Amino acid sequence: MAFNPTPKQLTIVKVVVFLLALLPITRIALATGEQTNPLEFLTHGTGDWALYLLCTTLAVTPLRKLTGLNWLVRLRRMLGLFTFFYAFLHFTCFIWFDHFFDLHEIWKDVLKRPFITVGFAAFLLLVPLAATSSNAMVRRLGGKRWQGLHRMIYLIAPLAVLHYWWMKAGKHNTGTPMLFAFIVAGLLLIRVFLNRSKVQAARV
Repeated sequence: MAFNPTPKQLTIVKVVVFLLALLPITRIALATGEQTNPLEFLTHGTGDWALYLLCTTLAVTPLRKLTGLNWLVRLRRMLGLFTFFYAFLHFTCFIWFDHFFDLHEIWKDVLKRPFITVGFAAFLLLVPLAATSSNAMVRRLGGKRWQGLHRMIYLIAPLAVLHYWWMKAGKHNTGTPMLFAFIVAGLLLIRVFLNRSKVQAARV
């Protein structure tokens, strides 16, 4: 029998997930001063966790459909907002530590380096998703338009992996990016399979 938490238990689960999602930035902040290159450590750490949480957010719907644990969808919004939180910190590190908020230099870097270009695009696409994550925005946009907007996650995820891949490839490290490419591709393929099965079942 699938676990179906009571409202109180679900609140506890949400609190635990919230605290767990804060652990990485706590660890990064505490360990930054011990690094030989603290700014690079901070930039890479926040970027890595943005990608980890993006994959976790993408995994919620397939996991819910495969296990029947429908309450998992109640965690998706929080995970998505934490994805944006770490992506925002990562972006802030880029515009602050790398360019000291010089907009001209930032734009030159975006146009010059492909991995910066796709990372910048992924972050910009995340902004409207975070801005429309509330129930009030769902009502204002309407369910179908809101869902259509949030399907941009299917574009954001490959862009984020490509950003990570190109960044790591510059250091001749493609093992971890390849793993994330397989994870994201697998999650997207599962969604396609489940949606196709749903359509076929509706036709019967």
